[in-house]
Amino acid sequence: MNLKGPLPALILQCLSRGPNHGYLIAKHIKSTSKGVLDYREGTLYPALHDLENKGLLESYEQIEKGRTRRYYRLTRAGKKKCAEERREWNRFSSAVTLVLEGVP
Repeated sequence: MNLKGPLPALILQCLSRGPNHGYLIAKHIKSTSKGVLDYREGTLYPALHDLENKGLLESYEQIEKGRTRRYYRLTRAGKKKCAEERREWNRFSSAVTLVLEGVP
């Protein structure tokens, strides 16, 4: 599990719903988190490129309303990694909750 930040896992989860472009990925994360998680371009796009370089995403261009957009979608490895990250996050967050609540 990447404890440096949840962004890669959030991107993978977002794309598990289907292909999308960066702006809508960021918008989805922000709206789903009720504004708590607000990733800017300078953070989001390097994470997308890193995931693509690792073979977890693939990208393609598509024209939308006369504008070329780069869309991202999960690869087979990305789908597997998404499920793995979700399991690890649930395990990690449950452990933190136990400690914070003082449960032995």
